[in-house]
Amino acid sequence: MIRTIVPADDPVLADIVKTTLTEFGMNKQGTAYSDPTTNHISKLFDKPRAIYYVAESEDKIVGGAGIHPLDGGEAHVCELQKMYLIPEARGKGLAGKLISMCLAFAKEHGYTQCYLETSPELARARKVYEQFGFRYLTGPMGNTGHFGCDSWMVKDL
Repeated sequence: MIRTIVPADDPVLADIVKTTLTEFGMNKQGTAYSDPTTNHISKLFDKPRAIYYVAESEDKIVGGAGIHPLDGGEAHVCELQKMYLIPEARGKGLAGKLISMCLAFAKEHGYTQCYLETSPELARARKVYEQFGFRYLTGPMGNTGHFGCDSWMVKDL
């Protein structure tokens, strides 16, 4: 089941984000691991033209993903953010479903480009983004504060 976030989800989602980043050696400054908004994802996405989807399996939160206006970016650019799944939920098509829902929301809300930041350590995720038509950039867009990510991608919607 996929639903929108509620404040009670925040601690579980923060744990998923931080545990996943630790799993891949990304538990460092300049990533979502040290970003204070990770502890309050529902608050971060409680704004116009933003949404966060929570994935559940057997009444357990297994991950999520969201669309947010790109901080410091142009109004037509959104960012795919906080896309994380627990290990048991990976490889089952759930990431693709979340991305599809996020991109559909973005289009419906007038965005013409979707940006994301990632890292070579997240090779499997990067492959999924490539399959969705995201292309690599030579530098970051906007001002996300995630200087620990060194791969930037964008997709025209």
